[in-house]
Amino acid sequence: MTRSFAAPHAPRILLVKTSSLGDVLHNLPVASDIVRHYPDAQIDWVVEENFAALPKLHPAVRNVIPVAMRRWRGKLLNAATWREIMAFRNTLTAQQYDIAIDTQGLLKSALLMRGTQGLRCGFDRHSAREPLATGLYQQTFFVATGQHAVERNRQLAAQAFGYALENHPDYGIKPPAILRPAWLAEGQYMVLLHATSRADKLWGETNWIALGRSLHEKNIRCILPWGSEAELARSKRLAGAIPDAIAPPRLSLNEAASLLGGAQAVIGVDTGLAHLAVALGVPTVGIYTATAPALTGLYAGTNIVNLGDIGHAPDVAAVIDTLQQVAAC
Repeated sequence: MTRSFAAPHAPRILLVKTSSLGDVLHNLPVASDIVRHYPDAQIDWVVEENFAALPKLHPAVRNVIPVAMRRWRGKLLNAATWREIMAFRNTLTAQQYDIAIDTQGLLKSALLMRGTQGLRCGFDRHSAREPLATGLYQQTFFVATGQHAVERNRQLAAQAFGYALENHPDYGIKPPAILRPAWLAEGQYMVLLHATSRADKLWGETNWIALGRSLHEKNIRCILPWGSEAELARSKRLAGAIPDAIAPPRLSLNEAASLLGGAQAVIGVDTGLAHLAVALGVPTVGIYTATAPALTGLYAGTNIVNLGDIGHAPDVAAVIDTLQQVAAC
């Protein structure tokens, strides 16, 4: 079933983009596009609870509605889980939206907004990551695959509203106002994001050490964030081999955003925090070893460069040369 949508002056909008970290960041330009055409739009956003801090950084997002699909999945026999699910459903159905747009394109995301007031929109069966999801939308749109995820998200929303895309993507966020932590000494620093979700996406420790020592020679301190015990161990090894480098305490998402936002540059493997650096407008070099950056790599800005590809990791010299171009270091 399809219904036409005529956007009111101040549309009430629900965006559904739940995970992962990079995917949520890739959806931020949608909010910027909408308010460029509808300055009085009221935007709510459904997102996994672990990433709720990200949409909150966008000034156009009115309410963030957290969902816990990842946590619920393993506790479906728990009565508390079903109380949380019902509370989430009640929150959605109580809102009077004009339109809801699912840019995730998955069955789970389409199910999340089922019952939502307003026109439910998503990718058509030729565009969605999971074609079964399209049966739960009231209006679908074709968006060509083979494009970067940022542009696919933007094009879906543009078709749903009927506006043309004329600008480069604008993530619309700034680092949160957090005091400089006591562990971070004054002076310039760069953030080295060595951790990622798969072993084949890592860049060798000897590479990070060589890069870090080169930066130290230029009086730039290296910060090595981590998210798991294995990553902490690697951060400590690298910090032990790179003069003046720091393996910081565990950081919240807001603390990580503040750290990245103050960096002279960020160098990272294929990981969500590298996309956060890009969204914050920080010069960023992406290192790709096992994935292709064309569809989901770092995107937007003249000071953003992706190096490497599937089976073709960049060498240290290439990373250093690129840093000189994007961050003048």
